[in-house]
Amino acid sequence: MLSVVEFHIMSKLTHLNQSGEAHMVDVGGKDVTARAAVAEGLIRMQPETLKLIIAGGHKKGDVLAVARVAGIMAAKKTAELIPLCHAIPITAVEIELTPDAAQSAVHCRATVRTQAQTGVEMEALTAVEIALLTIYDMCKAVDRGMTLTDIGLLAKSGGKSGDWRR
Repeated sequence: MLSVVEFHIMSKLTHLNQSGEAHMVDVGGKDVTARAAVAEGLIRMQPETLKLIIAGGHKKGDVLAVARVAGIMAAKKTAELIPLCHAIPITAVEIELTPDAAQSAVHCRATVRTQAQTGVEMEALTAVEIALLTIYDMCKAVDRGMTLTDIGLLAKSGGKSGDWRR
């Protein structure tokens, strides 16, 4: 039996029913609206690794181009990776990868758009994670100490809850 406090907390979590069991939220009654989400993060690395990426001298090819495509593909496959996430029609994915010599890092920003009954926050976050993981994968032979960090949602728009900004 759930306590009053546990029930109150769980009643705010949309992916848990009254018994505390995981379930997929029914979005069938929601209006189709324009929705967007922006997420960001970065990968820190040794200065030499960043120089290699910027110079385009990596044996595996253009690290940022491959990471950009990986981020786009990840946004499109989010519902296959996150168990209770809805498969939605994505209308646009933009991945910005910006080298930052001062921080010895690459910043990633993903913007995802849709016309749907639910938002694209998970798609934007997944795009950032996978783009950064791809950079790690392509560069791990020269720098295993890279760190993915500061990953989070910056903004979302659309839907019943409206706009949100960090």
